Amino acid sequence: MRGGSDGQMISIYPEELSFEVELEKPSSCNIKVVNNTEHHVAFKVKTTSPKKYFVRPNASVVQPWDSCTVTVTLQAQKELPPDMQCRDKFLIQSAKVPPSSDFDEIPKDTFNKEGEKVIEELKLRVVYTSRLQNGHANSEEESGLAYKSRTSDALQKLKEERDFILHQNHQFKRELEMLNKRKSRKSDAGFSMTFAAFAGLIGITFGFILNLLFTASPTS
Repeated sequence: MRGGSDGQMISIYPEELSFEVELEKPSSCNIKVVNNTEHHVAFKVKTTSPKKYFVRPNASVVQPWDSCTVTVTLQAQKELPPDMQCRDKFLIQSAKVPPSSDFDEIPKDTFNKEGEKVIEELKLRVVYTSRLQNGHANSEEESGLAYKSRTSDALQKLKEERDFILHQNHQFKRELEMLNKRKSRKSDAGFSMTFAAFAGLIGITFGFILNLLFTASPTS
């Protein structure tokens, strides 16, 4: 919101006029004019392209600490501007007026820059958007959320597999420690067979992890 923090008479919200443009259809947006003073303040809305826009009200008086909503309508357009760029500008002039001033009968010389009269001006730029652009933005946001969800699920699955393998390795180590304590040939032979089986199982497990990493990793 403009004007509230720098001592100006009025504040404007938002600070730009945004229109969703669609061929052969009008588009409207609202701006809020806020009186930041204890005085009655009159305002007037001007634009560099008066034939393209309807402004209601285009001028009015705002009571102390009160506000007024202005509706700006972009008329239906037969063609879209190149790259959806708009150079139109809006100017809002404001000036203090006597408390007796009527909303619809603002003195004609209110905004004449003569003598010591204080007239403040705020400029607003115009932004054009399209329904296609807004839909594309929503689609990208939804795609990003889905990607994060798939990533989280895949990482959780890999963590569970890691914990299981660590548990199995711990059990194998305990069995090997018991086998190392046996001295006989029979036990030595058993040890060799068990060690070979253990080595084979480790190889299979490692291959399974690699395969999981390549197949379960999420893609965008």
